[in-house]
Amino acid sequence: MSPSATTSGVNMSYSTPQIMASSISSLSSSMHSARHSASSTSHITKSYRQASTLFLTRRLPEALSTVLPLITPPPSETASHGDDDASVNGSSTSFEPAPVARASRSTRVKVWSLYLTILNAILELDADEGKQAFGTQEWRALCAKVRDGDVWEEVVRNGYHGVEGDVDAEVVINLATLLLAHAKTQTLNQKRLENYLAAVRTPNLDLSGRFSDSTPRRFRSPAKGAPSGADTPRDLNSRVKILELYTLHVLVRNNEWEYAREFISLSAILDEERREAFLQALQSLKDEQFEAERREREERQKQEDALRRDIEEARRLRAENEERERKRLEEERARRAAQASEIDYGIERSPPSQGGSSTSGRNRQTTGGGSLARPKPPTKGKAVASPPSLGTRATILFANIRTLVEQMAISLKTNPFVLYRTLAFVIGLLLMLSRKGIRERVQRILGSGWNKVKATAGMGVKVSYI
Repeated sequence: MSPSATTSGVNMSYSTPQIMASSISSLSSSMHSARHSASSTSHITKSYRQASTLFLTRRLPEALSTVLPLITPPPSETASHGDDDASVNGSSTSFEPAPVARASRSTRVKVWSLYLTILNAILELDADEGKQAFGTQEWRALCAKVRDGDVWEEVVRNGYHGVEGDVDAEVVINLATLLLAHAKTQTLNQKRLENYLAAVRTPNLDLSGRFSDSTPRRFRSPAKGAPSGADTPRDLNSRVKILELYTLHVLVRNNEWEYAREFISLSAILDEERREAFLQALQSLKDEQFEAERREREERQKQEDALRRDIEEARRLRAENEERERKRLEEERARRAAQASEIDYGIERSPPSQGGSSTSGRNRQTTGGGSLARPKPPTKGKAVASPPSLGTRATILFANIRTLVEQMAISLKTNPFVLYRTLAFVIGLLLMLSRKGIRERVQRILGSGWNKVKATAGMGVKVSYI
């Protein structure tokens, strides 16, 4: 036997136990991985059912806290400890995925859909109710995560190893719907959908997933090695649904009508019938938006016209009120001027009278023609007499009272029956006033009369002042 043959035989005899040991290690590792996967799937299913029950009973904080461990990567210490065997075997792992990343496709879709549904229900709460249920900081953080679009990055990073095109289509539909309902703008939603559609159209040239048995401990994206096209009716329906969200909702919200029409026309997923239906729906949405804008313009124009009419009516009423007030002031000014002239005329024509001369003047007749003496008209160019003073008026009043008393005394002397009639009148008046109803009526009449007298006196004082 040659030395080379001997060396070959030695090498063969040495490598056979090593290969057997490696096979046994791989088999045990595969069995351990299978048992770990089965227990992990059972735990995920149990947690999912519990979170679903809590969500259906509207216990949102408990439902969120139950589903969060399924979609959150474990701590780094656990990940490093669990990867010791992989480091020894020569495969280095720097990232431990979330438990949901190792679940089956249906379980993975259910868990992510439940998580997004819980977030949607949380954002639909009132501000006070949300702060009371989760606390102010946590509730604001959850709202910001959805409204800013960070939830999409969270799903891709924790569940799909950061690979955009590996996200399940159903999860993409739920993400796009969530952002469509609560995002501040649809720009990020459009960008994410465009990235996803571009990624799923790119062929998957990574063949490492086809030989996964050699490295059982290396974590890969759950969709690696799967066909990249719409190979099943379910995939086709999901792609059509994503295309509908992208073209008929997101692009429409961003007012990119022409781009949406072009995207539908050039899409390879749609057949002629669906393409025509999409184009008709897009045209209907455009017509509805145009009609809504037209109604809004008409409503705004009506409001502006109504406001303009109200302003003009207010101006007209103000002008009428000002004109009416001006006429009233002019009439009042003219009336006061007329009253002032009448007062001046009466003072100018009243001749001053003194004591007995006024009494003798009433009984005296003129010698020519038997007519009363008329006052002489004022001489032209003569100064107007000034009004009498207060002392003069008091003298005239006392003189008139004395004259009245003298006339009453003369009448009683000449006709004593006048006194009897006066006494009878006074007695009858007292008897009449003794009745309560008549007395109250007289008081009311006197009160109203006195009020009129006071009002007339007040007007006279105002006129005199003017």
